Amino acid sequence: MLQPGDPEELGFSSEGLRRVDLLVEGLVSSGCFPGAVLLVARRGRVAHLRAYGYAQLHPERRPMSEDTLFDLASLTKVVATTPVVLRLVERGELSLDDPVSMYFPAFAGGAKGEVRVWHLLTHTSGLPAHLPLYSILSRGDEVYGFIARLDLEYAPGSRVVYSDLGFILLGGIVERVTGEPLDRVASELIFKPLGMRETLFNPPEELRERAAATEYCRWRGRVLRGEVHDENAWFMGGVAGHAGLFSTAADLAVYAQMWLNRGSYNGVRVLSPLTVELATRNHTRGLNECRGLGWALNCRPCSCGDLMSPSAYGHTGFTGTSLWIDPAYDLFVVLLTNRVHPTRENQCLLRARRLIHNAVMASLAAP
Repeated sequence: MLQPGDPEELGFSSEGLRRVDLLVEGLVSSGCFPGAVLLVARRGRVAHLRAYGYAQLHPERRPMSEDTLFDLASLTKVVATTPVVLRLVERGELSLDDPVSMYFPAFAGGAKGEVRVWHLLTHTSGLPAHLPLYSILSRGDEVYGFIARLDLEYAPGSRVVYSDLGFILLGGIVERVTGEPLDRVASELIFKPLGMRETLFNPPEELRERAAATEYCRWRGRVLRGEVHDENAWFMGGVAGHAGLFSTAADLAVYAQMWLNRGSYNGVRVLSPLTVELATRNHTRGLNECRGLGWALNCRPCSCGDLMSPSAYGHTGFTGTSLWIDPAYDLFVVLLTNRVHPTRENQCLLRARRLIHNAVMASLAAP
């Protein structure tokens, strides 16, 4: 189990970690984001855990706490969808080389017939990056068919274009393979075995009270708190392959440690070491971005900053969340903010993430 550890014994400079706190506090004071939770762990122990600022500013102020629940946004892709697809591969229920048309017959003909599950996981399918499905369609159950009928924007495998639509289809593939919705499959295959009790889609009211607020939504006429921020995920009932998951820093720490442990945590194995190795390998060498299966890899410019090793992998979420794992230094960094509260116009986090990760890595006195 992940337990608190002495930062100095884990190789961190206490003075360096104080500088990290001052940096994050300064970013909160400057209005970069209302609040944050930062968790840094190394060698299987938590070296640093702090909450900063506010979980909500409007219509009332609520301080951030270490157990605040966050809308993970696109971290859903690597915390729910990716591991579920990989588990199904391990169980012999699907293959990364399965054509997408096997699951969505409309996704056939011409170059579309070449698109495999692998292309969806590596963002190389040719699908558009994003479409406002919630304003195009009338019902959430029309989403998969609509995406399957779209024309490709580029030849499959020729470039990386980060695509929400591809991961929405992956969620649909999970449903077709298992006969169950993604949230239920992710809970049974990943979250429950790891003891991630506060990682879920559509959190109940008792958990919503601990959630960080996100944006004022003009479609719903209120500041969102414990409701999915992403409009397409909301349109699909709060459960989608690209967004919709909620979690806490503590639960994400368990998840990250499982990856560092090459697929197991606290005696429970959810992925094989070979699968972890496959998922964190560069699958897009020679293209415009470095991508594993689901995961982003450390190729500059990178949200993990300048000091993590070339073997680091991670992901970010539009609401202000991120998770970066560095096996070379046996550490991970969970950085959760509510930067879209009360509006998504705040763009300073793109740089702030790099600054924070640099400060964390620079505090390593004994790499």
